[in-house]
Amino acid sequence: MDTFNQIAWLPLCGGLTVAGLVLAFLAFRRRGAAPGLRTTAWALLPMAAYLTGALPALWTIGSTLVGFVTGLVFNPAVWAGVVVAGLSAVLFVVSGVMRGRKLRKKETPAEPAVQPGASRPAVGATPPQNTGTKPKPAQKAERRPAAADDDFSDIEELLKRRGIS
Repeated sequence: MDTFNQIAWLPLCGGLTVAGLVLAFLAFRRRGAAPGLRTTAWALLPMAAYLTGALPALWTIGSTLVGFVTGLVFNPAVWAGVVVAGLSAVLFVVSGVMRGRKLRKKETPAEPAVQPGASRPAVGATPPQNTGTKPKPAQKAERRPAAADDDFSDIEELLKRRGIS
């Protein structure tokens, strides 16, 4: 707090506000009303912070943040902690992969042998149930000449299968 009192805040905030208002005037002339008003709003903030007494709080927040960042960047113990945290994350991922492989190896001997070329059902998939009825034979779609076949034939076939057409 001692450094805060050594700075002449009124001239500093006043100077920042005046400089911002000059830039706002230039923004009005070159780019129009909306950018000029936005620049004016930003220019008034330093004087508003001084007049409301918010500068000590902003100074404390800024100095604490700068102290934290410099302590984080220049402290070897902090970097060692970052390395340990990274190692921990890598070990979690590796152990998860190893656990998944172990679980898959346990399931493999209980499964029946699959012939080469045959597809295996997906994990967690329910086997097809035999209801005792024969499946209906697929209806033959109308054959059109190759020249008349267009992109809508697939859609028409799908609609016919669903009974929508």
